[in-house]
Amino acid sequence: MIYKANLTRRKWLLGAGAAALAPLGGKTVRADEPILTEDGLYKQPWYLESFLDLAEDLEGARKQGKRFVVVWELRGCPYCKETHLVNFAQPRISDYVRNNFEVLQLNIIGSRKVTDFDGTEMAEKALAAKYGVRFTPTFQFFPDTAAGLKTIPATKREVARIPGYLRPDDFLAMFHYVRENAYESKSFLDFLKAKS
Repeated sequence: MIYKANLTRRKWLLGAGAAALAPLGGKTVRADEPILTEDGLYKQPWYLESFLDLAEDLEGARKQGKRFVVVWELRGCPYCKETHLVNFAQPRISDYVRNNFEVLQLNIIGSRKVTDFDGTEMAEKALAAKYGVRFTPTFQFFPDTAAGLKTIPATKREVARIPGYLRPDDFLAMFHYVRENAYESKSFLDFLKAKS
């Protein structure tokens, strides 16, 4: 009897990623601890593992009822480390982000090939330049659907951006701002004022 497996690339990567992260060199990593990867970046175990196709990743997030965000980081970046060891170390932040967003980590000077929303394939470094990403960490938040994104200039595709480190409360507030679609009616500063 032949069974046909319904295994998407995303599900395959999630399984492979989980297997790879289980025991590292005899040391067991807790599910909520960031991992220092070979390329020198800290990575949350719940970050998206993908084939680096932004439209596919955004659609995958949408199907799960989540929003899609890209985080740009750099080896040795002290504020990237702070984001992982301070901000994401707080369960109120990491739980909210993990439950409401798919986060794809890219390296601002990386060479992995990424397929942009318009179908062009380029190295991470070139993609960062295309989007005007100059600081790390930078979080780019995208609309809830990829429809029409390929015809919009790259610098106008995102709905919000965190260009650098934000303290934990403001950091979490930005994720709420995007998840609640507040960017459609007010600036982030107005959103913060209304919350306080």
